Amino acid sequence: MSELAALESAIGHRFARPDLLEEAVTHPSAGAKGTHYERLEFLGDRVLGLIVATHLFERFPSEDVGAIAIRYNALVRDATLVEIARALDLGQFLRLAKGERNTGGADRATILENALEALIGAVYLDAGFEAARGVVLRAWGERLEQQLAPVKDAKSRLGEWAQARGIGPPVYVVTAREGPDHLPRFTVEARLGERPPTSASGGSRREAEQLAAALMLAALGVGDG
Repeated sequence: MSELAALESAIGHRFARPDLLEEAVTHPSAGAKGTHYERLEFLGDRVLGLIVATHLFERFPSEDVGAIAIRYNALVRDATLVEIARALDLGQFLRLAKGERNTGGADRATILENALEALIGAVYLDAGFEAARGVVLRAWGERLEQQLAPVKDAKSRLGEWAQARGIGPPVYVVTAREGPDHLPRFTVEARLGERPPTSASGGSRREAEQLAAALMLAALGVGDG
């Protein structure tokens, strides 16, 4: 376990059950059933969501759900998880089969995302919610405060950004509608040229479109100014 001590130091948590840490850093290619990170990743995804949602709910008590959702989606999106995993140098600790490692698995985005969520799930099982919360708040750091000014009228801003670069206008597609008529829930994809679409949900089509546009702006690295 000594080789994983640096990872414990990086996340600020020493495991009482080292087997959980071992499992969290073991890719399915290198572990038998039940000894790799997939189950922990499933749990960690939910734990991370609850930690971030709780933090935002308490930190921004005057904001409506749309503004909080923009912050939330920016903090738990795949690209953010990859950034944090790389900042922790998580790839160097991953247990991968030789073929997976030789093809760049230690820095593959999907593997880093899954392993980071598995690590959060492992901390939760090892020491509970508050320990996992501490790890997340430390690892996310200033990102939790960088969302202080939620994007307003993101659709207009995204349209202006695309027009200024000679790109066709964004397209918004409803991909799901759930719930009763009096309390609907829309899921919308924002599509812009050949870029990967962004998806968000809201209590109205307009809200979902604004959230999806805000996520597209975040993915493009477009600031609030």
